[in-house]
Amino acid sequence: MQTPGQWLKAKQIAEAALEQESAARTAYLDSACELHPELRSEVESLLGADKDGDFLSATTVGMPPADEEPPASMIGPYRLIKKLGVGGMGQVWLAEQTEPVRRRVALKLIKAGLYDDTIAQRFLSERQSLAMMEHPAIAKVFDAGATSAGQPYLVMEYVDGLLLTDYCDQRKLSVKDRLRLFLQVCEGVQHAHQKAIIHRDLKPSNILVTEVDGKPTPRIIDFGLAKLITPTVPGETMFTQYGAFLGTPGYMSPEQADPTVQDIDTRADVYSLGVILYELLTGDLPFDSGQWKKQRFDEILRQLRELDPERPSAKVGMNKNASASRAETRSTDPRQLALSLRGDLDVITLKALEKDRNRRYGGPSELAADIERYLDNRPVLARPASTGYRLQKYLRRNRLAVVLSTVAALLFVSFAIVQAVQLRRTTQERDRADGVAEFMTQMFEVSDPSEARGNSVTAREILDRSSAEIDKSLGRDPELRASMMFQMGSVYQSLGLYAKAQSLLEQTLEIDRRTFGSVNEHTIATMSALALVLASQGQLGEAEKLARESADQASHLFGLRNAKSLKARHALWNVLYREGRYSEAEALGRVTLDTARSLLGPENPDTAIYSIALARSDAALGRYPEAESLLRSAIEVDTKVFGADHLRTIYAMNHLAATLSESGKPAEAEKIMGQVFDTERRVLGPDHPVTLGEASSLANYISDQGRYGEAAILFRDILARQRRILGPDNPGTLLTAGNFANAPAELSQFAEAEDLQKDTLERVRRLYGIHDPSTSTAAYNLACMYALQGRREEALSYLEQSIQYGLIVRTGLHISEDEDLKSLHGNPRFEALAAEAHRQALHQQKRD
Repeated sequence: MQTPGQWLKAKQIAEAALEQESAARTAYLDSACELHPELRSEVESLLGADKDGDFLSATTVGMPPADEEPPASMIGPYRLIKKLGVGGMGQVWLAEQTEPVRRRVALKLIKAGLYDDTIAQRFLSERQSLAMMEHPAIAKVFDAGATSAGQPYLVMEYVDGLLLTDYCDQRKLSVKDRLRLFLQVCEGVQHAHQKAIIHRDLKPSNILVTEVDGKPTPRIIDFGLAKLITPTVPGETMFTQYGAFLGTPGYMSPEQADPTVQDIDTRADVYSLGVILYELLTGDLPFDSGQWKKQRFDEILRQLRELDPERPSAKVGMNKNASASRAETRSTDPRQLALSLRGDLDVITLKALEKDRNRRYGGPSELAADIERYLDNRPVLARPASTGYRLQKYLRRNRLAVVLSTVAALLFVSFAIVQAVQLRRTTQERDRADGVAEFMTQMFEVSDPSEARGNSVTAREILDRSSAEIDKSLGRDPELRASMMFQMGSVYQSLGLYAKAQSLLEQTLEIDRRTFGSVNEHTIATMSALALVLASQGQLGEAEKLARESADQASHLFGLRNAKSLKARHALWNVLYREGRYSEAEALGRVTLDTARSLLGPENPDTAIYSIALARSDAALGRYPEAESLLRSAIEVDTKVFGADHLRTIYAMNHLAATLSESGKPAEAEKIMGQVFDTERRVLGPDHPVTLGEASSLANYISDQGRYGEAAILFRDILARQRRILGPDNPGTLLTAGNFANAPAELSQFAEAEDLQKDTLERVRRLYGIHDPSTSTAAYNLACMYALQGRREEALSYLEQSIQYGLIVRTGLHISEDEDLKSLHGNPRFEALAAEAHRQALHQQKRD
């Protein structure tokens, strides 16, 4: 039986054969199909069917061709006007929507007879990919459905534009204008990556340019080969099969051209962007595709994997006949074009085209950041920044200012001396202020749990007194006041006094924004710290808003490969994880850790923090071996740097215990958590929120081993302390209450368990709403309690609520608190996930 992989290979050989001269075609087939007569037969069949010259280009990748009839003139509310083209999965039509609004759209239709499971699955993936994205540089999706014959279709924004390269050439855009347009493309691809989607077939024909208010605006189309980094549609990461090459040879990355490489990641798109950049700058592809007509297909793939391209500045001078016309389309002459590409643009482009993906830019945003540095006449990261190079960039960036400054310096030497004296006095005053700041910081360090060793009452007294004193004595120095308040807020946070920390950090942020502006190191650090404090109190919406702003401003100010940017992105990861958005958190955590390893080194303490973050994301997604490996590595680093009793070390051990418990090793988890709890009780004190939280985890591990009575005693004590210290609505208190209720239920003390579970569900739903994962968990716990009593109807009712709440979180659907959950039925995405949840439940029932 013919497989999709075999069909794809036959199609690729046939396409290459068509590009050969007629006399050389037979020899090419002899070479390409050697030892595979059945493959030769299939290729010859395809060549015989290609009478009109467009059969192969119109055939769906992965399936043999099928006869196809024109679709009906109307599909739902869409009237087909004309066929725009044929892609990898089907036809694209220009259509007119007749209701509820009248507009022109692009309708993509799987070709008749070809929508088997594999093709339908890829079409579903494209539909999901487009639906997840909202960006000016990405064509929007409006609707999706199926014809009366069951033929799937997708309705998208109709982009009436030119190919990216054609637009630039027709408008004769300069190199810098092309780069500014290319930056918008990078932003769109970066947005797709942030949604965990890799395009895998970026090329000028998939990037159309229109003009909006007279300004060029690119639109990325055709996500037909897109791959989700973390799947949301079942089975969609299985499209790439061994030996099947997905993509366009001139633009595909070396790893896409290698049949042994299966883990295609976001850097494949970076390579394709590099090819597009090369073409925008030079008018040529990095390789001479004209020679490919005379070569075997495996030789073409070998060149893609092994040969390095010429520098763009050298490429533009290689073809003398074409160099003048290409320079003209860039509004320059051949010599100036070569000079403008030499240096920075050469190294930026070649870094994007590195064969080893570990040496490429980590993502489109890093490539864009280097291009922005070039446009701003700042040193680019792709080339070593020598002193002479930096000086050259500075002079070019500030040419007029340097000339004026030189003249002023010559005319006003005496004035400069006076200014130097004044500067010295100002510096001395600043040093005195810094001395005060250092003294105050050292004073506050006694409140840090790592230093106080349980002396938290005295620390809080010192902190409260210092807070009042600073507000009174430093009111005239806002910068120093903000610095001190930031320190105090951080220490309050470490003590678990989140409300006081929030108040101080909010005041600090107000001063920072007023004094320094939003794009400033101090402001960015304050936003990240405040976001974490808000998240610790369950205020996740405001926390995410601040964390995203902080991460964006840090990337803009410092660049992506910077320790401060990493910290800001880690704060955003923390919020995403608390929101239950584990796939997004995992993608962000992986990029952060990879950057930290290369930038800071694998044994840096901050790298260990990012390792723990990625481990928590992996564990939440069920990747327990990977999580355990990352955590043990982090523990080793923290123990070596800080010692076994330091909070950093026991923080890592805490998460290792949680991972072991979730992976079915409760006894080992209890042993580690016992060590963690003893250390935290000694270091932080018995009533610290962190200590109480770990005590709750320890009780949970004891309960997991069936020692419900022992667990109930510990839970009861912890819950009383948390309600007294943190309040009944604190996230930690509610988590303990839900876990505690399970222990009395197992002991058949159902009255107490029911009261606890109902109170917990009511509080969680009131505080966080139905879009938070905690609400689904609380409803599930109540369903389990009723199931233990044999109260079937009540158990099923709350179990259905739990599933629906969970699906709301996964699909991102937004419904009001008062809206009936039954209104979700009929939503295709919701129904698909509900069916999958039901299937898994039946499987579990059979297994049990």
